[in-house]
Amino acid sequence: MSTGTGSGKSTATWRNWAGNVTARPAREVTPASVDELAAALRRAKEDGLKAKPVGTGHSFTPTASTDGLLIRPDLLTGIRGIDRAAGTVTVEAGTPLKRLNAALAREGLSLTNMGDIMEQTVSGAISTGTHGTGRDSASIAAQIVGLELITADGTVLTCSADENPDVFAAARIGLGALGVITAITFAVEPIFFLTAREEPMTFDKVTDDFDALVTENEHFEFYWFPHTGSCNTKRNNRSPGPAAPPGKVSAFVEDELLSNGLFQVVNTLGRAVPAAIPGIAKISSKALSARTYTDIPYKVFTSPRRVRFMEMEYAVPREALVATLRELKSMVDRSRLRISFPVEVRTAPADDITLSTASGRETAYIAVHMYRGTPYQAYFTAAERIFTAHEGRPHWGKVHTRDAEYFAKKYPRFGEFTALRDRLDPDRLFGNDYLRRVLGA
Repeated sequence: MSTGTGSGKSTATWRNWAGNVTARPAREVTPASVDELAAALRRAKEDGLKAKPVGTGHSFTPTASTDGLLIRPDLLTGIRGIDRAAGTVTVEAGTPLKRLNAALAREGLSLTNMGDIMEQTVSGAISTGTHGTGRDSASIAAQIVGLELITADGTVLTCSADENPDVFAAARIGLGALGVITAITFAVEPIFFLTAREEPMTFDKVTDDFDALVTENEHFEFYWFPHTGSCNTKRNNRSPGPAAPPGKVSAFVEDELLSNGLFQVVNTLGRAVPAAIPGIAKISSKALSARTYTDIPYKVFTSPRRVRFMEMEYAVPREALVATLRELKSMVDRSRLRISFPVEVRTAPADDITLSTASGRETAYIAVHMYRGTPYQAYFTAAERIFTAHEGRPHWGKVHTRDAEYFAKKYPRFGEFTALRDRLDPDRLFGNDYLRRVLGA
C-alpha cells in the first residue's frame, strides 16, 4: 500500500462500514498536503485512472468506490483556523466529525446542528448530505460558508457565496463528482446547552400531533417500532444549563437496548428466528421510559452505533410525512415482513443547496433499517414504492434504486449540477458506476 504520492500498487480490498460495497483500487495514496494531493491526481490522470476520495465508508451506496486511485484523507486533518469575529472555523477535509466536535468544545464553540453519528469525515458527511433534525437549523452542509476544492485539472478553487458561487451552491453536497474537497469553513457559535426530553408516545398520537411537535421544538425526532403502535420521541431545546447528563441506568437502556450490545443480541436472535421479532419489538418498546437530560450539543445530538445495518432513507415534503408514514405502517402490518429495527423520522427546513434532499422545500425524513445479514430487499422495495409516490428524494449515501432520469424530475436545479460537472470534470476523472447511474453519463 502506498502513502504520500507514491505510485505503488494496492493489494487491499476496500469495504464500506456496512460491508455491502467492496472495491479493489489499483493504487492508494494518503497525501499529507494539498500539493501532494494535486500531484497524485495529475499522475492518476496521466495513467488513465479514475480517482475517488474515501472517508470512513459510512455510505451504503458506492459513492466512493473506485478501481483506480483511492485517496485516503487520513493526514489532511485538524483545524486550520478559527475566526471568532466572523464565527467560523476552517477544518481539513479528512477530520472526523467526532474530533471536530471535541476540538470545538475545547474552544468553547459548537456547530448549530448535527446528525446522530459522528464517525464520518467532515468531507464525506457533507458530500452525501448528512443531516440531523431541526425546525430552523438544517444539514451539516447548510452550515458551510466556504470550501476549498481541487478540480480535475489540478486547480484549487476557493468557493463561497461570493467567490465561485455556482460551485459553492453545488459542491456543498457534491457526491465527490466535482472534485476533491480539501478544506471546509463552517459557521459555528459559542457553545450552548441542550435539554433533551425523551418520551414514549403512541404512533397515533405522534402522527396526529406531528406538526405541533415540530413547531414547538427546535429539534424533534421519533422512532416507530414496527409491529407495534409504539414510538419513542425526542425533543431537544436550548437550555441555560448546567449539564445534567443521563443517569447510568437510563443511559444503559438507551445506548445498549436501542443502539448497541443488547440491541445486537436482539437482532441476532431475530435474524435466527424471524417469527420472534414482533414479540421482541413489543417487549423492547415497553422497556422505554421518559427521561430528561442536559449537555453540550454533540453529547445530545450524537450517540454511538456499534450494531451494523443496512439503511434506506427518503426525504418527502414535510406536509406529506404523516400520510407516507401511515402507508408504511399499513404495508408492514399487512405483510409477512419481520422488522427488528425502528423507523426513524426527522425534519429539516428548506435550503438552497443544488442537490440537497431539502433543496427548496420543507422536508421530513423517513429512514428504514435492517440488521446486517438479514434480507432487506423486500422491505426496502416496498418502502421505496411508497416514498417515491410521495415525491421522495433518497439520501445520496443510503440504499436506493433511483437514477438520473428520476432525479431530473425531483430536483428543479438538477441540470445546473450536471452542467457544472461537465465544466469541472469533462473527462470524468472523479466518475464511477454509481455517479453514472444517478447523474447520467
